[in-house]
Amino acid sequence: MPEYLAPGVYIEEIEIGAKPIEGVSTSTAVFLGRTERGPTERPVLITSLTQFQQVFGGPFFFAEGSQKVVPYLPYAVEGFFLNGGKRCFVCRTLGTGAATASFVFEGESEASFTATSPGSWGNRLLVVARPEEEDQTKIESFEVYLLPSGTDFSELLETETHKDWSGVKQVILKRLLDKATVKESYPYGGDLKELVNEKSALLKIGTLSSNLVPGVYRLSGGSEGTLGVENYTRFFKDLEKIEEISLVYAPYVDIYGNLIPKLLAHCEKLKDRFLVIDSPPGKTPNDLLSSPPRDQWESKYAAYYYPWLKVYDPLSRQLLEVPPGGHVLGVYARTDAERGVHKAPANEPVRGVTGLAYVVGKGEQELLNPQGINCIRALPGRGIRIWGARTLSSDPLWKYVNVRRLFIFLEKSIEQGIQWVVFEPNSPRLWARVRQTISQFLTGVWKDGALMGTTPEEAFFVKCDETTMTQDDIDNGRLIVMVGVAPVKPAEFVIFRIAQWSGGSEISE
Repeated sequence: MPEYLAPGVYIEEIEIGAKPIEGVSTSTAVFLGRTERGPTERPVLITSLTQFQQVFGGPFFFAEGSQKVVPYLPYAVEGFFLNGGKRCFVCRTLGTGAATASFVFEGESEASFTATSPGSWGNRLLVVARPEEEDQTKIESFEVYLLPSGTDFSELLETETHKDWSGVKQVILKRLLDKATVKESYPYGGDLKELVNEKSALLKIGTLSSNLVPGVYRLSGGSEGTLGVENYTRFFKDLEKIEEISLVYAPYVDIYGNLIPKLLAHCEKLKDRFLVIDSPPGKTPNDLLSSPPRDQWESKYAAYYYPWLKVYDPLSRQLLEVPPGGHVLGVYARTDAERGVHKAPANEPVRGVTGLAYVVGKGEQELLNPQGINCIRALPGRGIRIWGARTLSSDPLWKYVNVRRLFIFLEKSIEQGIQWVVFEPNSPRLWARVRQTISQFLTGVWKDGALMGTTPEEAFFVKCDETTMTQDDIDNGRLIVMVGVAPVKPAEFVIFRIAQWSGGSEISE
């Protein structure tokens, strides 16, 4: 209590009534998977497709034995932002044994170059030490180029990784450099090493002698390694610390069956994030019904989507089938922003898609929908839309995606908004203030249309008094609040009953 020792007028600031609770974000996603390049140590916040491409690159492929592997994460992130996503974290997964591309040149001049991050992308790095026009023995500029996946260097370098300028076929070099997806150029001089190491997104210089020979130098030795579940789960500790994340997704990979239980366990442990699961590629409805996903991964914290989507691939310049999860997360984000998390993310158009890998008919969906398989449909005159909103739970209370996500939103918002209560005197005055605080928040949620009822009393209740706590609870420092809400559920089946009517002023009941 303040002390009053001299006569006078004193002003004090006191707190009365409720403290406002601010609703948490519901559409910040995390993507886990292979990217062309970029950081591998931690999740990275991305707020636009342009930023993602600057940090992690774009679509790419690499050779794994005799197979061509196309990672889907770049297409998923693009689909996320095209459909309304605003923020996401990206975790770049590299396989065990991944290597960083490098180049070492020894002789009269020495040089060692290394890619800024591991992966096969570094094998497409080309360093051009361009000579002055007047004196071909002196270097004018130091240029770094990242060539697209599948670039053939044989015409330029044959089997070599470098070539002096006098042996470079300029027409071939120009044709290659015109295709580069990233281009960097630096003036050649004494501070080149420091400048490149500070500015370049592609290259690090280890050693560089002052008499470097003009020519072209290609890095080699980069590899993706063998991908395993542990390459994903190593991010979990960092992800647990990021409160903003509410959606989790990893695009389909060959190890998906072993990965999904780990991702589900992560969501169920934290209870504040929701997982989107892709169907496997090339599956028919009969295939899915013979082994329903709910039998493998029953959970109220996950939803399953089918089929794959067709998008334009800038690499092949043809249509490519990609898993739907990234586009679905973008629809989640768009629906949350435009309508609210209580609105089912369904009957919404999927942007950036040219077709479906399998056209699901109404009869087929009648079999898939009860199994918690959310179909994406091509509807005449309405385009391609998400046409399902169910979780993988068999519990009817948690049947719908929007109900589960609404409760995540309410629980997390109240949890963060009531932190001020900790260590306050556990008395009826505090109980009344807690009731008022939560009631005001839920009233706002009800006014937004997220709860049932024509009045707040019909939509929710908040109890915090002697009926929710015993004296033992109070003696042991426990304040217990009981909150009940009536969520709105989607009109999944719209039924019109139409009958003939002979006329008249009334219809008999």
